[in-house]
Amino acid sequence: MTKQEFLFHLKGASYVALKFAENYVKDKLTTDFKYNVIFTPANKSDNVDQFDIYPEDDGIIKLNLSDNEVVDLLYRKNKIPIWIDISVLKVIGKITIFNLACAGLYSENKEEYYYIGSAPFGIKGPTFPIGYKEGKKFRL
Repeated sequence: MTKQEFLFHLKGASYVALKFAENYVKDKLTTDFKYNVIFTPANKSDNVDQFDIYPEDDGIIKLNLSDNEVVDLLYRKNKIPIWIDISVLKVIGKITIFNLACAGLYSENKEEYYYIGSAPFGIKGPTFPIGYKEGKKFRL
């Protein structure tokens, strides 16, 4: 995947995650996006020899990034994380903030990506509040 394709997928996944979140939240979600990147440790119990791993990233969180900053951060040696879970976190003013939880395994092989169709992105809903009632919208 090229850097441009990765940016295209990030923007597309952002819009899909926004639309998905609108089913659950009362907040007015906007199309001005910022991202928090959350690096998760690589699961080394699997055979990971075919992946690039960056243990120095484990547990690091980068806040308030633009889409281009996300691409610059995650696109390494023509490889990207094999999965990235995207979810709406909050709205600040006119900016919708997403969390991007990223796998610690990097690959350029699309067949190794965890999600099919929206790869490498997995669209997740916003975090439900304690006591959430099905069908009732809530504030982020």
